[in-house]
Amino acid sequence: MGAPSDWVLRWLTARRDRPGATALDLACGSGRHLSLLVEAGLTVTGVDRDTAALDGLRSRHPDAELIDADIEAGTWPLGDRVFDLVVVTNYLWRPLFPRIEAAVAPGGWLIYETFTEGQQSIGRPSRAEFLLRPAELLGAFGDLRIVAFEDGFRRGTPVAAPDARLADGTAPAAPGGVNGRYVQRVAAVRATTADAGVFPRYRLD
Repeated sequence: MGAPSDWVLRWLTARRDRPGATALDLACGSGRHLSLLVEAGLTVTGVDRDTAALDGLRSRHPDAELIDADIEAGTWPLGDRVFDLVVVTNYLWRPLFPRIEAAVAPGGWLIYETFTEGQQSIGRPSRAEFLLRPAELLGAFGDLRIVAFEDGFRRGTPVAAPDARLADGTAPAAPGGVNGRYVQRVAAVRATTADAGVFPRYRLD
């Protein structure tokens, strides 16, 4: 299943303080983040087209709502529903950007992380339609306030051995670790006030 993203971990810590908060894990796969959200006490909905992966999640998290749907070729399965937290990782389908943005409730957050240009030089995904352009996420969700953004290369950790290196010179990950990757990631909020002199504290720590 793999370890949760450090980006999701960082922003989840500050975003789970609403009693009864809801969360959407879009393209949840085997559930590395869905499990994290459930354990954080959120009411969680997961969407994916991998029926086998969802069946495994149902046995582990019977209280989570799991929706089997092809969100690229089929109908958007969530209607007008909104969530206090929307998480998207390692997934990119640009036509869904408006749907993802609309799913963020007033005062809710979007945590998004996926591969960006440069990834094709070291591995998969390598096709342009699955790689973000430089700074693309900054302009993808126009009605949300960007609180944090990163665009660059994440080193693999932990290393398999001190002297081990991949063809590109980076260190491979040990079992359970993560290989080096080019990523872009954003944490954004749907602001709830435009009152003069009111300045919400979107904490960075």
